[in-house]
Amino acid sequence: MTVTAILGAGVMGETLLSGLLRSGRDAGDIVVTGRNPQRVAELVERHGVRSLGNAEAAAAAQTVVLCVKPQDMEGLLDEVRDHVGPDAVVVSLAAGITTAFVESRLPEGTSVVRVMPNTPALVDQGMAAIAPGSHCTDDHLAEAEQLLSSCGRVVRLAEKHLDAVTAISGSGPAYVFYVVEAMIEAGVVLGLPRATSTELVVQTLYGAATMLKETREHPTVLREQVSSPGGTTVAALRQLDDHKVRAAFVTAIEAAAARSRQLASGTA
Repeated sequence: MTVTAILGAGVMGETLLSGLLRSGRDAGDIVVTGRNPQRVAELVERHGVRSLGNAEAAAAAQTVVLCVKPQDMEGLLDEVRDHVGPDAVVVSLAAGITTAFVESRLPEGTSVVRVMPNTPALVDQGMAAIAPGSHCTDDHLAEAEQLLSSCGRVVRLAEKHLDAVTAISGSGPAYVFYVVEAMIEAGVVLGLPRATSTELVVQTLYGAATMLKETREHPTVLREQVSSPGGTTVAALRQLDDHKVRAAFVTAIEAAAARSRQLASGTA
């Protein structure tokens, strides 16, 4: 029996737990922990998994998943340091926490994988990037990849790229929701009922994303297919260009990456 311990029963912890169960993982092979006893009890009752303390869970597991907030990571690592098995893989989902930080607080040679997930994992459409630490084996990296693939897609990258991943896919859903909010509001300004405007925008977004994924065409090609010369789309895109929206998005994503680097370096 291969036991997975999810240390941290928050939103992402439950998301991963639910994905594992939907992918066919036996509930008896999963252990959860958390600071809120009521929350942990709810997960045990809802999903049929086991609950233990952090140290006991780490000792029992071959895969230890760290799902706590970045500011709580050091305390958690101190708590489980002497209980992580020599053959275990430790998977960290905490933003801005480097593999070197985790490795330095665990027994020498511990296999560590850093993950940058995103919130669409809640609906099994997540995009996660995983990066190996200095002691991570290929088998352990593959194990982490399989773990995250229960909630969406996974890419392997060098850790140096994870700040960019944080800025693109980690924070990315918020950018999309921001644009969707603006489009819905525009529909209301133009006289549509809010519910109708919302339905139009959400389905348009879903359809456009599906086209990008299934046609594999470059977004420029797809945009040009909608942009008839002298038409309504061109008029709208000209306004976006005049307001430097494209440049603003690039600058915003650069700022997100810079902030991720600050968090990782401890200078935040």
